[in-house]
Amino acid sequence: MKFANRIEKLPPYVFAGTAAKLAALRASGVDVLNFTMGDPDVPTPDYLLETMCEAIHSPENARYPDYFGKPSLRRAIADWYGSRFGVQLEPDTEVLPLIGSKEGIANVALAFVDPGEAVLVPDPSYPVYKFGTIMADGVVCSLPVIEDNGWLPDFDSIDPQLARQVNVIWLNYPNNPTSALADIGFFERAVAWAKKYDVIIAHDNPYSEITYDGYRAPSILQVPGAKEIAVEFNSLSKTYSMAGNRIGMVVGNAEVINVLGRIKTNIDSGVYGAVQDTATVALTGDQSWIPARNEIYRRRRDKLCDALCLAEISVTRPRAGLYLWAHVPDGYRSAAFADLLLQQLGIAVTSGASYGQQGEGYFRMSLTVPDHEVDAAVTRLAGLQLDT
Repeated sequence: MKFANRIEKLPPYVFAGTAAKLAALRASGVDVLNFTMGDPDVPTPDYLLETMCEAIHSPENARYPDYFGKPSLRRAIADWYGSRFGVQLEPDTEVLPLIGSKEGIANVALAFVDPGEAVLVPDPSYPVYKFGTIMADGVVCSLPVIEDNGWLPDFDSIDPQLARQVNVIWLNYPNNPTSALADIGFFERAVAWAKKYDVIIAHDNPYSEITYDGYRAPSILQVPGAKEIAVEFNSLSKTYSMAGNRIGMVVGNAEVINVLGRIKTNIDSGVYGAVQDTATVALTGDQSWIPARNEIYRRRRDKLCDALCLAEISVTRPRAGLYLWAHVPDGYRSAAFADLLLQQLGIAVTSGASYGQQGEGYFRMSLTVPDHEVDAAVTRLAGLQLDT
């Protein structure tokens, strides 16, 4: 049988392969501590679970959901952006609920990139920016970002000829995998560059509410005129511990939102109605529990950073996000060191090279594991034996 050529270009999704490997190890009796995925373990708040239980019984929610989301949810998203970022959104034209933000992210290239056209994808970055481009038969143009520049792209380094050929650029701050931050000044430069070359900015912002040490993350849409060229993706997965519910959104430029909506109507359906009702309550209801939730992640961050430093592994203490981005020790490649941690200590981390060539020399460690497993990892790291 024949497969599409794009499948040959599409590598296996890193987390799917990792899950299978860890399942096999556990089946053989290995006690594995899994720090690979950013899958929140802090429970969904009870008031949201109660909302879900009630909404499931609504006959309306047993029917096909509207492709574009309930008006109540679109209004809740717009109001949340207004109160959180001071960004004014028109609910009917500048807001689109998604079946998790990953759905919309994967569809961006399908909507805006013809075969052979280029997309600027930071390296390292969340793999779906690249994979969505490949599935649309677009060309992935790597935009290197490095630690010495704070893991921020240098727009002045982009060849003007290439910039004129690009239709989309991806940005993501607070960043996955590096946990790097960007301020409004950076976003102002990004918007100015994109307007100069007529490039759509797709900014992925799911970690905006996972912050520490007094930091408060911005939205690119706070930049005056950003809606002329940019959209922003966000998600309830991280902020409200609703990853399994698959609910997110894209907001911003009305033309981009309209085209993504056209793609959506033809290849999938709307979000389950009970999930929409729960998301509406999440966005409009009590937010006072979020700082306490963030404190759980902060304590884990500090424990793991201290343990890594004692093991002579260099790591920057992040002020946002769910990940530690650490240097592999001298003499190791990323994948080899990740394998050493797994085989020697039963600690599973993600090789930095999984996120691009610039990720070589690093590994990512998630904070979304129970406290007792964090404590176990701290103990195991104290016994790490490196080749000399």
